[in-house]
Amino acid sequence: MSIRGQVAREDPIACDAFGYGLGQLAGILVLHYRTAGPLGFGAVRQDLLHQLYWSPDGMLSAVRGGRSCFTAPGEGFWVEQAVGHEVRAAERQSVYRICLREVPEPLIGLRAGHVALGPDAKRLVQEIATPGYDERRALEARAHIMGDLAPLTADIAEQCADGKGFARSVARAMSHDPADPTRLDEWAARLHISPKTLQRDFVREFGTSFTRHRTLLRLGVARALLAGEPVCVVARRVGYSSVSAFVLAFAKEYGCPPGRYARTHPAATVRPLLGAETTRTPRSAARG
Repeated sequence: MSIRGQVAREDPIACDAFGYGLGQLAGILVLHYRTAGPLGFGAVRQDLLHQLYWSPDGMLSAVRGGRSCFTAPGEGFWVEQAVGHEVRAAERQSVYRICLREVPEPLIGLRAGHVALGPDAKRLVQEIATPGYDERRALEARAHIMGDLAPLTADIAEQCADGKGFARSVARAMSHDPADPTRLDEWAARLHISPKTLQRDFVREFGTSFTRHRTLLRLGVARALLAGEPVCVVARRVGYSSVSAFVLAFAKEYGCPPGRYARTHPAATVRPLLGAETTRTPRSAARG
């Protein structure tokens, strides 16, 4: 089942809903959002459904209990039912919001946090979010999606146990906390490799240096945050000790200062799900 309608200026460009087995414990609802500007899922608490947010082409910013975290591109952010949270995406992103009534077995015990989606989960989420998809096949796909999720480890050395993916593991860790001041040599020491080896791996994996990659990461996250936070707060959250340094770096990269960018790129706001079944969390509580 697919639902599409007219949207206001502050709404996403499109929101398509695909529901299978709705009303059943084994059902699944996939909401696919697309927007030209930043996208915000306001401070809410969904009391009936567990939710997984995933963007295949960009980072997500999440706030829970007053603490901020960020998902790397391709990762998901999992939230159990009755957990207050807020999620944002940058402009020109596609975001999938997967709603479930059961907790996937690999995520039991995880109230909220980063999760890895395996290749099958990513492919199947996009497949079932297409018009005319067979319901029986979609429910079978749901089982595969739930089995192809896993909580992410924070130990980068463990992620590189096979001696590969050094730069990707560091990039993922920096995505989770763009303000992390850890230097290249410090990351290398944690991985038991030389700084030159890690630098070469960044160039091989991303086509740019460690420093340039971190700068682009921080400024990309800033674009999502500017829709709802003052420039001075955004600067601190993405790792700049000086607002002026942040303003200069942002203007150099995007051609305008962050304040003007925020005014010309207002966030699209996503309404709470299912009306009375969703309780809006007071902003003070959502931010601790």
